[in-house]
Amino acid sequence: MDLHVPDHLITTHLQADDTARSWLSTLPTLVDDLLTRWTLTPDGPPRSGQAALALPVRRADDTPAVLRLQPPTPGTRAAVTGLRRWAGRGAVRLLEHDPTTTTTLLERLDATRTLETVEDDDEATRVIADLLTTLTQVQAPPDVPRLRDVAGAMVDRAPDAARSLRSPTDRALLLSWSATVAELLTDPGDRLLHWDLHYGNVLAGDRAPWLAIDPEPLAGDPGFDLWPALDSNWNAVLATGTPTRAVRRRFDLLTEALGLDRERAAAWTLGRLLQNSLWDVEDGRTSLAPSQVTVAHAVTPAGSNP
Repeated sequence: MDLHVPDHLITTHLQADDTARSWLSTLPTLVDDLLTRWTLTPDGPPRSGQAALALPVRRADDTPAVLRLQPPTPGTRAAVTGLRRWAGRGAVRLLEHDPTTTTTLLERLDATRTLETVEDDDEATRVIADLLTTLTQVQAPPDVPRLRDVAGAMVDRAPDAARSLRSPTDRALLLSWSATVAELLTDPGDRLLHWDLHYGNVLAGDRAPWLAIDPEPLAGDPGFDLWPALDSNWNAVLATGTPTRAVRRRFDLLTEALGLDRERAAAWTLGRLLQNSLWDVEDGRTSLAPSQVTVAHAVTPAGSNP
C-alpha cells in the first residue's frame, strides 16, 4: 500500500537511536508484509501518537482491527506480555503479534471517544477505578519490569536531582517523597499495573463500554497506578477553582473502589510524583511542577483542607 507516515512521527524517530531510524526506513515494507501475512485490508488513513503508527484494517472475516506499529523496545515487549495476560479483561484485546518487530494487531475501539469526552468527572473517575480493579486483579508475570527496581533507582537518584532544584522548599519536598518511597521498598507489590492509565488511554468499545489501551506493564502495588487518573484533564481540575479538593475527590473514589489502604496508596502516589519530578529534572527543570505539588497536598494528611 502507499503508506503515508505523519511528519511528526518521522521527526521523532529520526531523532532517536539507530533502531528507531532503521525501523522507520523499513516501515512501508513491514506494513505490506503484515497485511499479506495476516490477510488484512486497509480501512482508513493511519493515525499516530508520538511513537506508534496505528493503521485501521479489516481481517479476512471483515472484522475491524488496528495494526499498531512501533520500534521494538523492552516497553513494547512488556506491553504484549500485559495484553496477553489480561486477555481482553479491562484492556484492548490482542489479536495477533509479530515477535520480531513487536507489531500488534488489536481489536478496534472508537479512537474518537476517550474518557476525556465524559463531562461528569466522578463518572470518569469511576470508569478508571473499575478498569484498575479489573487490571490489578491479575498477578504480574515474571517478564515485566518490577516496581522494586524502578522505585529503588528513583531513591538513589533523588539526592542529585534535589540539588538541581532552586527552591529549598522544592528540595525538601522531593527528598521527603524519596524517603517515603524508601520505606515501601520491602513490600512493592506483585499486581500487574498499567502504569499510564490516564483518561486519554481509555477508549469506548463495542465489547465493553470502556477499555484501556497503551499499557506500560509493571509489577507492583496498585497504589502506584493512581496518579495518571489524578492528573488527567488538568485544565478541568484547575477550572473547578479548588484543584486540591478536586484531586482529593478522585483519590477518595479510586481508593474506595479498589479497596486500597489510603495511607499506603498516598505513599505510592508520592512515588509517582517523585518519578515525574526526576524526569523533569533530567529535562532541565529547576522547580517542581505545580500540578505535582497540588497532587501531593491532595493525597497527604497535610492536604486535608481545601
